[in-house]
Amino acid sequence: MAATTPPDNDILFSRSLHHAHGATRALGGVSIGVGEGEILAVTGPRGSGKTTLLRCLSGQLRPDEGEVWFNSGPVHTLSTAQRERLRLTRFGWIGTEPALLPELKAWENAALPLLLAGESRRRARRVAAEWLDRLDVGALAKAAPRSLTRAQAQRVVIARALVHGPAVVFADEPTAALPATEGAQVLRTLVAACRSHGVTAVLASHLAECVELADRSLALVDGRPAAALPAAAYVTGASGASCSLSV
Repeated sequence: MAATTPPDNDILFSRSLHHAHGATRALGGVSIGVGEGEILAVTGPRGSGKTTLLRCLSGQLRPDEGEVWFNSGPVHTLSTAQRERLRLTRFGWIGTEPALLPELKAWENAALPLLLAGESRRRARRVAAEWLDRLDVGALAKAAPRSLTRAQAQRVVIARALVHGPAVVFADEPTAALPATEGAQVLRTLVAACRSHGVTAVLASHLAECVELADRSLALVDGRPAAALPAAAYVTGASGASCSLSV
């Protein structure tokens, strides 16, 4: 039977996603819809399927079963080359480690999506510099990655994820490698940047502040949704008592 297209108000949509890494189930039937400009927090303990979900949604992995839709177009049926093109032009990715190319300056790392898309070096440098300024690391544009702190490097990675004007940014534990205070600050900076530019964000994080900053949260346990509550309800609970996140 032909797949039914997702609701028009969802920029990102998945239906019954299943995926296994060898004999280990990572996702066991996850269906979500994310609206344009929405910030969705994905929470859960280690091994709950957060990373696999983000990789399936972003086209890095093709699910074993189920569907992924972006802007009402199927992602799960695209070829490898088509999914790579989608990731380059419409998606942004922020990983756990602030991975930068050591041979490039900070601005060159931030400008990579534009350079790979064929933009002139002059324009790519200007746009990258604007994003580095917004993220409070503009003074480090000419710095080598080895001279940056982890927090500074992660801000460069955030600039790289946003520099090409993506529709959706995926962040997989973007603050895991940072001390708690710096991590919370970087997370707030990321969310503020997405909100100010109308970028949809799917954030996997162990920080309680991620849920507080998000519009909505999805909790995963053993590859299945455990809860999908508004952020306020998830943080305070129905009785008003504080709820803690599993980490």
